[in-house]
Amino acid sequence: MSSKKRKRREDITALVLERGSISVEALAETLNVSTQTIRRDVDALCEGEMVHRLHGRIELSEKYLNTPFDQRAGTNLAGKRAIGEAAARLIPDGSSIFISIGSTPLSVAQALRRRRELTVITNNLSAAMALSEEVSNRIILPGGELRLPDRDILGVDVLDFFGRYRAEIGIFGTAGIAEDGGLLEFHAAEVSAREKIKENSQKSMLVVDCSKFGRHAPALGGNIADVDTVILDKPPLGDFASLVNGVEGDVVLAEGGAR
Repeated sequence: MSSKKRKRREDITALVLERGSISVEALAETLNVSTQTIRRDVDALCEGEMVHRLHGRIELSEKYLNTPFDQRAGTNLAGKRAIGEAAARLIPDGSSIFISIGSTPLSVAQALRRRRELTVITNNLSAAMALSEEVSNRIILPGGELRLPDRDILGVDVLDFFGRYRAEIGIFGTAGIAEDGGLLEFHAAEVSAREKIKENSQKSMLVVDCSKFGRHAPALGGNIADVDTVILDKPPLGDFASLVNGVEGDVVLAEGGAR
């Protein structure tokens, strides 16, 4: 395969990861090639399990699609609530914090309602609304299009937004954790935003319930071993237990104390 063809197929995959689905015509226009060329590339990509073609579009296969936000927010409520409370105990009044998208970071925001004079930098509208009840807080949001039903904001402007700030603590979740500890997301933009939060935080904090270990998602960035503080509801089972032992930073088990 030529390097030009390989690069084009990588670009196609990246666009599908970013958007979830995209038409053949839009790909041809974006990559400045013919629709026939795109169709040949799509045929080759569809031989794998990540993407498939449907009615003139290429889209992520169902196993790589995220579940609706409200459904995710309603699962393992006790575990996420415990994670939120454990995280909140590590964040004093007056802290500056990043909060990423996701249902578990939202649980942290909900647990922080008793804190005062926080500076909150977030693209998670639900988290912002939860913390807006305390009028001493300062809440900073990016501009852009609100992604529904997740109620968050993603895109190039969000990376610029997070790049303009520094915070004492960066709080983020992840869609899945691979066998080697890699942190997985459903869209490349989510990886980029999480990595920017980590980069601009004095201390990084991963909040994740044990169901995320072994959960598949296509976009990769970062590793659990490189996070300063990992807060779990309970230890993962099987081979994933060794991942927690390999974390150099602090590990807090919300339902059982620190490691």
